[in-house]
Amino acid sequence: MTTTDEATHTGGPSLFRRLWRIVAGNVSSALLWPRLQLAMKAGLAAGVAFAIAPLMPGSAADYPYYAPLGALVAMYENVAGSMKQGVQTLAGLAIGIGLAFVLFILGSPSPLTVGIVMAFGVVLAGLPKIGAGRDWIPTAALLVLLVGGHNPDTFSFGYLFQMGVGVTVGIIVNLLVFPPLHFRAAELSIAELRLALAQQLRDMATALKESWPPEHEDWSKRSDSLEASARSVRLAVEKADASRRANPRRRLHPRDIELDYRNLRDLERVTFHVQDVTQVLSDVIWAEDTPFVVPDEYTEPLADAMSAVADILRSIEEESPQEQLERIEAADSAVKALTGRIGAGETATDAPSAAESILMSLHRMLRVVKSSSASD
Repeated sequence: MTTTDEATHTGGPSLFRRLWRIVAGNVSSALLWPRLQLAMKAGLAAGVAFAIAPLMPGSAADYPYYAPLGALVAMYENVAGSMKQGVQTLAGLAIGIGLAFVLFILGSPSPLTVGIVMAFGVVLAGLPKIGAGRDWIPTAALLVLLVGGHNPDTFSFGYLFQMGVGVTVGIIVNLLVFPPLHFRAAELSIAELRLALAQQLRDMATALKESWPPEHEDWSKRSDSLEASARSVRLAVEKADASRRANPRRRLHPRDIELDYRNLRDLERVTFHVQDVTQVLSDVIWAEDTPFVVPDEYTEPLADAMSAVADILRSIEEESPQEQLERIEAADSAVKALTGRIGAGETATDAPSAAESILMSLHRMLRVVKSSSASD
């Protein structure tokens, strides 16, 4: 067997397993409850729209299949988004139909007129604030030209009217049938990031106390994942904010979204400082071209200060406000004591110290936490 054959033979099952994991992961994502809930509501809205479409007045009754299409177009993960997307779609349709009627002056559809319609449709799709309606401008114009045939007036009326019916049904179904509130997801994501930051600080404190280079170095590779987590938290909070707009269930499940935004901003700032400490400490331990060190006499108190700040972040999720206040006071005392010690003492090495940089980041984290505690 050749080398190529061996590679193919050994790599085939591995490639198949990777493809299977990708497919299984995508299928699992599609079967999550929020997606299934949206699918059921979309099916209900499409069915209702198609049932009432033949009852519409005049020529609109001849085009019932556009009603369920409108219902699907308006189906969005939150009520406000459903309304916005539905209105934008109808605006795009109206613009496209108007464009087609203007160009009907040029005569029957021809390669030239179809090309002109498509070109102008793409240009108009760039209009600001048209949003979801941008893709419907050339589509509507083309349908009027090619499907409307010799009756563009009748077709345009039926098309736009039935799409409007479907959009209305979609919005009503999304409004009345368990409109989702994503408050819990935002709350959990904030808590998870806060605990992840606490764990990162604690792991770095442990590394400071170990003999260098430390046995555990996973913490040194988490900077990007912490940043990604902060972005995910922002998306979760923004999604929660969007889900409450025009949602009648918000009165039954009140939540202070402004507090979530304040917590988010605070955590983003803390994440930045934790990343900075991670980079500084990683460079001190492993980078060969970094002249900075953490003097031995400071490693223990610096690690204790890191652990104290980590305890504050963890206590916000697990302890009472009084215990949180005690944690803040303890961490503040540890940071201030070490600041005074570094300012007054002399190190046993002539190499520049990185302890001041780490201590400054801890001080800034404390300032964020104390400010957040005072505002609460």
